[in-house]
Amino acid sequence: MIIISASFAVQPAQREQIIALCSEHSARSRDEPGCISHNIYADCDDPARPFFHEEWQDEAAVAAHFAVPASGDFVNRLTALLGERPEIRMYRAHAVLMAELG
Repeated sequence: MIIISASFAVQPAQREQIIALCSEHSARSRDEPGCISHNIYADCDDPARPFFHEEWQDEAAVAAHFAVPASGDFVNRLTALLGERPEIRMYRAHAVLMAELG
């Protein structure tokens, strides 16, 4: 599984517009093959810093997601609103059952 997280600072005047844009992107992305979850969240400690948490089946699904024209359009629109690209991190992960932890 691939986990993607992204966070960014939002100016109060743009918050509603940015959250709407991000919510639309998440809803569209959840319908893509290989998407396990795709959500935008509010940081409880810093409401001006929303973040994405995404889970994808594998690297091929992530590559296909980034190749979708709507994904590129989203990144461009978000970058224009923010004035910079969001910080994006990707991780390879595997599930660990609590029983395995001892």
